[in-house]
Amino acid sequence: MNAPSSIAPAEVARFAALARDWWDPAGAFAPLHALNPARLGVVRDACLGHFAADPAARAPFAGRRLLDIGCGGGLVAEPMARLGFSVTGLDAADEAVGVARAHAEGLGLAIDYRQGAVEGLVAAGEPPFDVVLALEVVEHVNAPADFIADAARLVAPGGLMILSTLNRTVKSLALGKIAAEYLLRWAPAGTHDWKKFITPPELAALLDAAGLTPASPVGLGYDPLAGRWKRSADCGVNFMMAAAK
Repeated sequence: MNAPSSIAPAEVARFAALARDWWDPAGAFAPLHALNPARLGVVRDACLGHFAADPAARAPFAGRRLLDIGCGGGLVAEPMARLGFSVTGLDAADEAVGVARAHAEGLGLAIDYRQGAVEGLVAAGEPPFDVVLALEVVEHVNAPADFIADAARLVAPGGLMILSTLNRTVKSLALGKIAAEYLLRWAPAGTHDWKKFITPPELAALLDAAGLTPASPVGLGYDPLAGRWKRSADCGVNFMMAAAK
């Protein structure tokens, strides 16, 4: 049987082989652990603003459904569940889903983890979600336009889709690919294909074609003095983008 169109089998196999490292902050996914606080801040603030939720509430998104596409071991799904969302985590790698499910159960978090592809949820008639996340995913899929179109179908009217990815620039080739994978060893060699990186205008066009209204991109940059990632006006390497339906 052919793999669903959005799934790149080699990419899935690469991440599946590293599944045991998902919750090791010094392991293969250390870059995501470092990036995660900044990503989560952007997601939380975008959702608070979009849904006019109370930032002081313990669970400001109670009663809302969220889909985390490419959830991996659950680094984003778990914080979203703590914010009140009813979370569904989707990943193509069964190994990652197993790690995510076990970790959430150990913490008493009720997260619906599933193995599969986004087009599978569409075909099955999955009810739409208030929020759909695709963080560090679009640069790993086979057909970005088809992937975004299918993901957009899973966003409820009045809902929000949020993506994070890498820009296709000379700077991202130098820092996001060569330095990160071969010099600093922040990520295993071969993690990214620079040719599959996508620019903010390209991503905005794909979201617009899928019936969503994209907002301006938000850059993420590493501050070596503070030793952490933070929001930046520079979208030359990492950036995020929200789009409303």
